Amino acid sequence: MSHLVEQMAYVSRTPWHGLGNRLARQQPLEVWLQQAGLDWAIEESPVRFVSGAPNQPGELLSFDDHKVLYRSDTRAPLSVVSRRYRVVQPRQILEFYRDLTEVSGFELETAGVLKGGRKIWALARTGQSGLLRGNDRTDAYVLLATACDGTMATTAQFTSVRVVCNNTLAVALNGAVEAVKVSHRSIFDAEAVKSRLGLSVSSWDDFMYRLKGLSERRLKDTEAKAFLHRVFQGPQGSSRTRANERAMASVQALYQGTGRGARLASAQGTAYGLLNAVTEFVDHQRRARTAGHRLDSAWFGQGAALKKKALDQASLLVA
Repeated sequence: MSHLVEQMAYVSRTPWHGLGNRLARQQPLEVWLQQAGLDWAIEESPVRFVSGAPNQPGELLSFDDHKVLYRSDTRAPLSVVSRRYRVVQPRQILEFYRDLTEVSGFELETAGVLKGGRKIWALARTGQSGLLRGNDRTDAYVLLATACDGTMATTAQFTSVRVVCNNTLAVALNGAVEAVKVSHRSIFDAEAVKSRLGLSVSSWDDFMYRLKGLSERRLKDTEAKAFLHRVFQGPQGSSRTRANERAMASVQALYQGTGRGARLASAQGTAYGLLNAVTEFVDHQRRARTAGHRLDSAWFGQGAALKKKALDQASLLVA
């Protein structure tokens, strides 16, 4: 079975996905580059092909509108993209955090490579935290990721991690930018991205205020079941509906007490507890080929979309 995570590094406790090389804290970016598998560059080459019938001599031609991206270390191909495609290098992902870690008190926590180098990310803790009832702590992070296979723009976003269970959730801010996405047709400007993202104390306080509201919203059983239907149900009679019924049952069990932190005062019987049942299901239990596939989905794919849908539906319960 293939693993999506080629290499990664982390500090502190083992990440929720259980992968990576453990580092001592406060390591320089150069150490992170090596240990996270980011010490290489994305190179470019013209696309060439041989015309003619199979197994017959042909003419070597160029596909002028496109180029091949490949790794400088292994020479392994990464993708074929338009000539207008602007690459974001692995080093740029870590360099984004240099002033944040050296001046602003941030600390890198994980960084790594997915899909053989086609997707790259780094995650840093901002130093901000919030507490809900029952000493239920959530920490603030900034995630920066990019891909060179056309699957995603370079994306920076505020992310929260609930400490008791390591559940992750993109921070959605009222009246502010949830994520900054830079198209690969544009030049990646790290300082402009930081400015647009708004890495401020007030943004985090606003998010924690929303979580507090969810933790104070008591739910009836009928409300919890209706919430799960809105989040999970597909068209009536589809195979997806049957699969989602199993997912709903798993989430309901997590909400009713089997989930990590489900019996804390902030979560038991509340909209916040129900939201965390969904995030725990996506991050830890949802079926995936490997832990790397689950990470990719939970941060960038269907799992991330499902968590966002759950947050939107939970927010309606306190509107």
